[in-house]
Amino acid sequence: MPIYAYKCESCGLAKDVLQKISDPVLTDCPACGKATFKKQLTAAGFQLKGSGWYETDFKGGNSCAAPAAGASDGAACAACPAASTAT
Repeated sequence: MPIYAYKCESCGLAKDVLQKISDPVLTDCPACGKATFKKQLTAAGFQLKGSGWYETDFKGGNSCAAPAAGASDGAACAACPAASTAT
């Protein structure tokens, strides 16, 4: 279940609430009782771990498949990590 951040616009109470995605949005502040309890926009709180695609496919290094457009001398593309180190 996700954790949602709420904040009351009247009294300023900030609270994190564990809710199901299907649960209705809370509107009444538990501290002052006013209907000014609003859900806040927060950053995602997860981290990818293990040996998934993100670890094996985006390790870095010289993995540029094609040289830059118009570069006949084999120069690396601008997005390639080797381009920033090659001088």
